[in-house]
Amino acid sequence: MPKGGRRVRVDGVILGLAHNTADVAEFLRRAGLEIDPAEVAVAPWIDWRGGDPEYWGPEVGG
Repeated sequence: MPKGGRRVRVDGVILGLAHNTADVAEFLRRAGLEIDPAEVAVAPWIDWRGGDPEYWGPEVGG
């Protein structure tokens, strides 16, 4: 099982633990927000907490 990851939240609701930007895009898709995985890291409406979009180390986003 992968270690680390980032919690993905929409309106305060945790959607899951992502391990890469493709995971983030999939959680958002399931919530009805379409985004290309290649755009996740630069989308101005995504708030990256605990590190930049390249950080996937120990879990962040408490």
